[in-house]
Amino acid sequence: MINKDYNVILVIVDSLRKDHVGAFGGSAKTPNLDKFIKESVTYTKAYPESLPTIPVRLGMYTGTRVFPFRTHTIKKGIPYIMFSGWEPIPEKLSSISEVFKTAGYRTALIGDNYHLFEPGMNFNRGFDEWIFIRGQEADKYRSASLISETELEKYLTQKLRGTFVETLLRRYLSNVSFRRKEEDWFAPQTFAEGARWLKENRGDQRFLLILEPFDPHEPWDPPHEFVDMYDPAYEGKEVITPKYGPPDYINDRELKHMRAHYSGEVTFLDKWFGFFLRRVYELNLDKNTVIAFISDHGHQLGEHNLTGKVTWGMYPELMDIPLLIRHPEGIGSGEEVDEYVYNFELFTTLVKMANIKTDYRSEGIDVWKYVEEKNVDCHREYVTSAFSNSIFYRDDDHWFISNRDGSEAQLYELKSDPKLERNVAEQVPELTRSVYQKILKDAGGSLPETKTPPLEVYEWYFRLYL
Repeated sequence: MINKDYNVILVIVDSLRKDHVGAFGGSAKTPNLDKFIKESVTYTKAYPESLPTIPVRLGMYTGTRVFPFRTHTIKKGIPYIMFSGWEPIPEKLSSISEVFKTAGYRTALIGDNYHLFEPGMNFNRGFDEWIFIRGQEADKYRSASLISETELEKYLTQKLRGTFVETLLRRYLSNVSFRRKEEDWFAPQTFAEGARWLKENRGDQRFLLILEPFDPHEPWDPPHEFVDMYDPAYEGKEVITPKYGPPDYINDRELKHMRAHYSGEVTFLDKWFGFFLRRVYELNLDKNTVIAFISDHGHQLGEHNLTGKVTWGMYPELMDIPLLIRHPEGIGSGEEVDEYVYNFELFTTLVKMANIKTDYRSEGIDVWKYVEEKNVDCHREYVTSAFSNSIFYRDDDHWFISNRDGSEAQLYELKSDPKLERNVAEQVPELTRSVYQKILKDAGGSLPETKTPPLEVYEWYFRLYL
């Protein structure tokens, strides 16, 4: 029976690889997430239906499928024009905040994911309170260069000089030049603000709180003791932001240390997620609040000869995501749901779990059905996704990546090749075509052409926005 008094907390982190969570056999220390997993339902086959940051959230905030990007248009003021689906919430759609607000909930959005708050974006639409914590990555927070060349040199290999990485780090390191203590880092600020909001708003009115910590998105620069957990006594370049593509800008030792920075960032995020959860318990909110935790996508750290979030590298390191739902009455604690689900289906699921009646028609299924119902008639045999010009398919037997027109296809047999090392697309052309046809069917019969903006448009955007 659904309790009509459930609050909802949704935590959306950025770039967290599932294989770095300890409870999933991951390589980073995540004791707080591990404990939370024991109290939650884990969806073992959760995938983003579109990438990267903003397309993921466009789906999650509206409960609609963004793939295959039929409505994408280039608009002044909105950067990252090369990514289809990178746009604000359309006027014709409702936001999750508006649906909960209409149902009488108090709503809040708190985060340091600056893309949500950039000029031209509107993801704060419908919230009673929203807090934007400034300074992440390329956020235009400090215009002066507040970082010395000597300090900058620590983070740049010779091949990173003169690249976008250098441009980004000049901005980012100036943005964070104020930091003096651990609480000044971004994850602590976001989770501390979340705890503050809960204390102030835990009264009789039900609430929806969305937390958007940008970590462990690069740059990866947690307090250095978190890096030392994974690679102590290192002496060399501290590469905290990767160049997207092959890792030919760093040597093997520098790559290992870059991975330590990422793992340290994951552990640092975990520490402050634990801080927030303890406040939830101290305020006695764990007994009447649904808590969901999800990452938008992962990150490439040298696997398949790629670093960053490269569009054609839609391998498990990028596509496998953690999705956890904790029920306040302990239903399903520690259970796993081995069904294919999409990130945007959290909208439908959380609305249903809060017992909200709405005329707004979201898409996707209520994934909580897999926990409470014996016979669910929404079994999905595969998932599809898109990232700019690249498309993805996965079922229990095969993993497929190609361009939108089906060219440069990669097909892997999961049972005999779980690390995706042997592309068999040319050896089984009929199967490759069959998988591609399934993607077309999922897209409604065709995939819209993604037109590359003219060079002068790119130059204009880079000159003004980066």
